[in-house]
Amino acid sequence: MSVRGYKCRLRVILAEKDIRHGVFAEKVGIGSSTLSAIINSKRLPSFEYTYAILAELEMKIDEVWVMIENEAN
Repeated sequence: MSVRGYKCRLRVILAEKDIRHGVFAEKVGIGSSTLSAIINSKRLPSFEYTYAILAELEMKIDEVWVMIENEAN
């Protein structure tokens, strides 16, 4: 189940760009466990982390976090 109706696409994006999670976490200045929680939609990042992630990927927010209209329980 995703957090607050948003699905994080970071796992797919990082795989497509051939970027290792640990390397990416270091580049954006967050811990690997925090990045893991974000990637697995267990938590939403702070504004600062979101900004750093989007800047590093050169992407828009709706390309990384997709709003889910209805979730099945």
